[in-house]
Amino acid sequence: MSATLYPPLPRHEPVAAPAARLALKTDDGTSPGLLDGAWWPRSRDLLSELPSLTDVLDPLWGRITRIAVNPTHWPVIPRRVPVGGHIVKVGWFTPEIDPHKLLLLSYGSSRWDLLVIPPETGAESAARLMAAASGHDGPPLTASALIAAEESRHGVLAAEQPLDPDETWESEGGAFTVSTAVPQQTAPPGRPGRLISGT
Repeated sequence: MSATLYPPLPRHEPVAAPAARLALKTDDGTSPGLLDGAWWPRSRDLLSELPSLTDVLDPLWGRITRIAVNPTHWPVIPRRVPVGGHIVKVGWFTPEIDPHKLLLLSYGSSRWDLLVIPPETGAESAARLMAAASGHDGPPLTASALIAAEESRHGVLAAEQPLDPDETWESEGGAFTVSTAVPQQTAPPGRPGRLISGT
């Protein structure tokens, strides 16, 4: 009787979730603004997107405990999302929250408002929106006003245009070329420091 030996099956290593694509305003006292920055999620699935966002924000702003959204652009809103060893409660409010904004509350009762850039947006439009939401130039605009201004200046967002192969790869979690700055705590506690992440 002969035995046939097969090579061992390859071990599957867990794949780390991609870093959040995020730009935050610095708190230098010169811009009160309506937004504290911008977030460009890779999908409209809050359950899979929120953990990578809170991974970046928890060390900067304190543990994020609650998130509120407008349900217009989110097909499913989970009530609780497990993130980094704790639970984040998620709520939705239709008239009170701009459809293109995410409201975050931290353990210390601090509040931040982020522009939510539609996941299908092309890299150039997303870069302009991130710069506008995290910059100190011009008058403060609401999240929807920033999206509308981008559409009026540069035509429709890439969500309505076919993506080239590089943009398709990036929107599915590939490399993001807007910036690769390393997050650092540079602002006093309770307010964000400058951060652009998303490799």
